[in-house]
Amino acid sequence: MSEPLYFVEREYPVSLDRLWSAWVNASELEQWYSPTDLSVVPGSVVSQPEVGGTWAVAVDAQAYGFIAYFWGIYTAVSPHLQLVHTMNYSQDIIDFEARLEDGAAHTIQIDFERRDVGAWVRFSQFGEMPAEQAEASRQGMTSYFDSLARLLAE
Repeated sequence: MSEPLYFVEREYPVSLDRLWSAWVNASELEQWYSPTDLSVVPGSVVSQPEVGGTWAVAVDAQAYGFIAYFWGIYTAVSPHLQLVHTMNYSQDIIDFEARLEDGAAHTIQIDFERRDVGAWVRFSQFGEMPAEQAEASRQGMTSYFDSLARLLAE
């Protein structure tokens, strides 16, 4: 794979099993998969963590005038080590409901590792986008990781 557009990584003081569950369990994703100032649209999350399985989430960004819809297909699943999936994006509910894959989809690679005092995760996004948009996406995902930290602290 080529160089990522950006990546975000963090270590959390939880077991690798706990961190993995937060990334693959739909009910847990619904609790945290958004920036700290936004929230997930209830009932929008799908996660079937197996090769060919789907994932989807809608982030309520109505404070900014839209809802962000994300979806894709898992292309690699190595429990407690790595998730790879496509990522499509739209602000149109019709696109989200259809969940069609297209050639413009990005690839997301999420790597996991057990650490001495917890577990580490790295989110990398691959594809095409202007550098300033990639930086904004990196900052957004950093906020997602803050939301994940709040869930894991409960």
